[in-house]
Amino acid sequence: PHCPQRTITSKPATTSTLITMARLSLLIACLLAAMATAFVPANTPVTRSATPTALNVNIKVSVGEGEPIESALRRFKREVNKSGHLMDLRHKRYFENSQERKKRKIVQARFRVRMERMNARRMRKQRT
Repeated sequence: PHCPQRTITSKPATTSTLITMARLSLLIACLLAAMATAFVPANTPVTRSATPTALNVNIKVSVGEGEPIESALRRFKREVNKSGHLMDLRHKRYFENSQERKKRKIVQARFRVRMERMNARRMRKQRT
């Protein structure tokens, strides 16, 4: 597959900078394409009751002038993780009955409470 390359600069850039930016943009485009295909559900027979999964993904990261692409990519990955779409896709990859879902939610709640407790303890320690 051909990934288009586009560079936007406000001042003349050196050849090595352009090559680096082109490689990074190609890497990002291919990474996003791989992420999109990595979470496709396994081949399952299609029945009348099966409905297509539609995710309204709307994640935007504005890159500041002169900001390194690594930090923008890091912010983008953080936003994707915070949105929870990838976790949702992972759980929908295979069928999960209500009992399994309930068990998973209980484990997640325990982990969340544990993290909240640790953060509260850390904040109390910082204040004193």
